[in-house]
Amino acid sequence: MNDVARTAGVSLKTVSRVVNGEQTVNPELAAQVQSAIAALNYRHDIGASTLRRSDRRTDMIALLLEDVSNPFSSALHRVIEDEARARRLQVLTGSVDEDPERERELIRTFTMRRADGVIIAPVSSDHSYLTAELPPGTPVVFVDRPGQGFAADTVLATNVTGAAEATRHLLAHGHRSIAYLGDHYHISTAQHRYEGYVAALTEAGLQADPALVAHGLHTTALAETAVMSLFHRPAPPTALFSSQNLVTIGAVRALRRLGLHRAVALIGFDDFPLADLLEPAVTVVAQNPALMGRTAAAALFRRLDGHTGEPGTFWIPTDLIRRGSGELPPSPQLLHGRSDRPL
Repeated sequence: MNDVARTAGVSLKTVSRVVNGEQTVNPELAAQVQSAIAALNYRHDIGASTLRRSDRRTDMIALLLEDVSNPFSSALHRVIEDEARARRLQVLTGSVDEDPERERELIRTFTMRRADGVIIAPVSSDHSYLTAELPPGTPVVFVDRPGQGFAADTVLATNVTGAAEATRHLLAHGHRSIAYLGDHYHISTAQHRYEGYVAALTEAGLQADPALVAHGLHTTALAETAVMSLFHRPAPPTALFSSQNLVTIGAVRALRRLGLHRAVALIGFDDFPLADLLEPAVTVVAQNPALMGRTAAAALFRRLDGHTGEPGTFWIPTDLIRRGSGELPPSPQLLHGRSDRPL
């Protein structure tokens, strides 16, 4: 920075202000500094500047998501990254892959890099370990799922309400044999979506049939296999409610293999790319990852700016998008227990 200052003919303090993005520098002087930076190929040393800052901030935040390749997670990631960029913050991102040990490993790694705050889609059953792992005062925001054993702001979708609305929608179209396809049951979102499904059936005077309930379908392949098995039963369901986007994709593949995609009603929780272009297009309970991401980022930034109030829970509503697959009536063929040939 001294070299840049000498080349630009300005003070070291002026160079520091330009490098740190302060807007109080005279534009002409700022241009001289930028020209010197380019000529000298200067690169800002984040570690060195952190040592000099009284608040020891690094202008980096950590983001832990279930799987950054999943459409929902990637949408969250992009929105949070955009919000951070607007504040000149960098984002360190990792996938926890439903592995509590991986979650702790990433927390430890990002703490070593001195992340100023953490946004996390949690998988551990106990987050009290964060008290020991994080420097005192490090803000944490849980997104998509609640944390356990650690008080922090939390951003959640209305999972119970959304699942109940989807099930009621199928009931309203005449279905009484509705299968549930769920993710690992230890995941809180899976539990809440199953709770909504059961609640809607109970309202209609029905009980969930254990033979039509499948948990632990964490991949498209497992979901596809489960759906294929359902339609080799003597009394197959007339409708499916799938509680996660990858599960929905597996269900779509199975129904198309069986030739039942125009006969079996389907509603999926979470939208996914091209769902509206299939035939029939897939009815979904859509979350709002953009609003969830903005809300989580705003909560974290508020803490970074000094807010010390009690942690809050922010509920993001879901939206039932009717596209066709969820509006199919019960198939007479399935009502009579014949699903062994395409329709």
